[in-house]
Amino acid sequence: MAVIGRRRWLQMAALAAIAGARGWRRAGASPPRPARRVVIVGGGFAGSACALNLRHLDPALDITLVDPLERYVTCPMSNEVLTGWRDLASITVSRAGTTRAGIRLVRARVDAIEPQQRSIRLEGGQSLAFDRLVVAPGIRLLWNRIEGYDELAAQAMPHAWQAGEQTQRLAQQLQAMDDGGVLAISVPAGLMRCPPAPYERASLIANYLSQRKPRSKLLIFDANNHFPRQDVFTEAWRSLYPGMIEWIASVADGAVVRVDAASLTLYTGNAAHPVAVANIIPPQAPGQIAADAGLASDHGWCPVARDTFESQLLPNVHVIGDACIADAMPKSASAACSQARQCARAIVALLAGREVPRPAFDSVCYSFVSRQRALAIHGRYRVQDGSIVAVESPMSAAAGSGAGVQQARAARLGYRTIRATAFGD
Repeated sequence: MAVIGRRRWLQMAALAAIAGARGWRRAGASPPRPARRVVIVGGGFAGSACALNLRHLDPALDITLVDPLERYVTCPMSNEVLTGWRDLASITVSRAGTTRAGIRLVRARVDAIEPQQRSIRLEGGQSLAFDRLVVAPGIRLLWNRIEGYDELAAQAMPHAWQAGEQTQRLAQQLQAMDDGGVLAISVPAGLMRCPPAPYERASLIANYLSQRKPRSKLLIFDANNHFPRQDVFTEAWRSLYPGMIEWIASVADGAVVRVDAASLTLYTGNAAHPVAVANIIPPQAPGQIAADAGLASDHGWCPVARDTFESQLLPNVHVIGDACIADAMPKSASAACSQARQCARAIVALLAGREVPRPAFDSVCYSFVSRQRALAIHGRYRVQDGSIVAVESPMSAAAGSGAGVQQARAARLGYRTIRATAFGD
């Protein structure tokens, strides 16, 4: 076979391009436009669900998902790991479903977002161009908002609010605690990921203690004066774990302002509380890339147009999931998937120059109060006057014996469904 020189090869390629362009003109058509590029930063529930929805809506899109983690550990069901009902592997998902869908996966951290250039810069210097960018960074923990609580203190007083190593650490401390020990959960004020989750955690830990360490006690130090479905939770605690759980509201000196990790002591405004195990959930804000890129407003979260989730601060950039301001919608995995679906529909419409479909959102938050009983909070939402509002008050299913058993089954089925929705797993 003859070998073609480099110069001759370039000449032939150029002639072929010219001939191709002439062919398109003779046919009265334009050359095919390159695929539109959508880059998604963050591979949790929101980012991964958005990628799969985009692929379903427009198979021609060039979609790239950027996340440094090879696997993702879900916060939903992580409280069951604390009690030994699950292992960490059972709540760990791979990226196989993403790649099977033809989505390019880039394992890297994002160093900067450059909206004017429509590109992102990765650590190491590589750049990725986009026509539309989706940022789904989840949350970051605000260290030292509680005095003394930093990343080092979290080794002695785990937060377990980002599932994985911290979940295992808290589980090990719970198992090692002596019968008769006191375990404390500190709940922050302000917006947070999955607001009912601290009280589900208290319920499941109490279930574990009632069977393994029945002389122990659980204290909930709360910087709030009420919490989601407080009536249902407290009734369940009263019937299932009498005298074991004590909830201390902010007005009753329940806000933790300082900790001493060396002595496992929590300090409220008026007292010191030494404990055997401390689960400190710190205040939260959007993931660091959102703050660094200027996507967050002065109050900390990311303002977006509610029908498209396009940032109000940066053009051609959308923010979904825990990081965005979604008004009546909770910061939960199911809400994130609902937002991802609408964001994908909006991006496909915007890239095609079509009208954005009218949004309709939903969410469901399940909370176990024992191994076989759960409660559910259902919500439906729409956009009205630029805000996301509840179509009706969120529907709640009680945790009473019959309904609670049905909700526990629904919760486990719902978890499998939402994993498949977000990760194809």
